Amino acid sequence: MDVAGLDLSMSDLSGAGLANGLLTETVLRGARMSGADLYRAHLEGAVLDEADLAGASLVKAELDRASLRGAMLDGADFGSVEMYDVDARAASFRGAVFHGASLDDVDLRGADLSDASVSRTFMQVVFDDRTVADGLTGTVFGPAVVVDAEGRRELSGADLESWLNGRGAKVRVLPC
Repeated sequence: MDVAGLDLSMSDLSGAGLANGLLTETVLRGARMSGADLYRAHLEGAVLDEADLAGASLVKAELDRASLRGAMLDGADFGSVEMYDVDARAASFRGAVFHGASLDDVDLRGADLSDASVSRTFMQVVFDDRTVADGLTGTVFGPAVVVDAEGRRELSGADLESWLNGRGAKVRVLPC
């Protein structure tokens, strides 16, 4: 499926088979895509703001430079996903799975990672005081940037682990 560059805002693609799809720079603002199969889909530069991707499979998908602001991604599978320079502010990742994923320069300020699962996940991300990590479990590689009342600071190792676990996570930060 090649819909690269099209505006599919508010479309209903729930349960759609979009594996290996070319959705590069596609605008999917407010689209309903719950349960969609986006295995190995190319979503580079896609706009998924306020989209509903609950329960979607994004295994091995490419989301570089995508926008996920306010998106609903609860229970989505991000196994081995590639995300670089992604804006995921205020997105909901409740119960999502990030096993073997690479989140590089991903803005998670105000995001909800409640009960999400990580395993050997590279998370060079930005968190803030509004980021929810309650029930987040597994292992990650850092470092991460935290923006709070103290300013902007980079945390890695035990400091990152302490920051996350102080918010209800049960995460172990692995050495790089």
